[in-house]
Amino acid sequence: MPEELLTIALQRALLAQQPTPGLLVHSDRGGPYFGNQYRALLHRPQAVRSQSRRGECYDNAQAESRWSRLKTEELERREWPVFADLADAQASVADYFDYYNYERLHSSIGYQRPYLAHQQLLSLTTLNCPA
Repeated sequence: MPEELLTIALQRALLAQQPTPGLLVHSDRGGPYFGNQYRALLHRPQAVRSQSRRGECYDNAQAESRWSRLKTEELERREWPVFADLADAQASVADYFDYYNYERLHSSIGYQRPYLAHQQLLSLTTLNCPA
């Protein structure tokens, strides 16, 4: 994966929601995660980099589970060829993650939708912050 692809995705995420200092960003040990641009982007919001141990896929179990769900819930239900073109692939993955975050119930968070659970967590954090 080119570092540019990774940094564009990270820039979009940081623009979509301003992170608080101490944001934990976890990745595997792929080369792009060691790139200067990527590291500089994480430095600005005082994000903490976390990386899996070498050969330990379970260190990144949540992300691995998400990709597994994408494959089983979205990709395997399609006929071959899976996508007509790159635009179709991008739209399909974007639609799936919208569903995953805004509609799909998750057992690990009490059968809530991730977006709503996140909003509740943000409101609790705001209420508990000293003025």
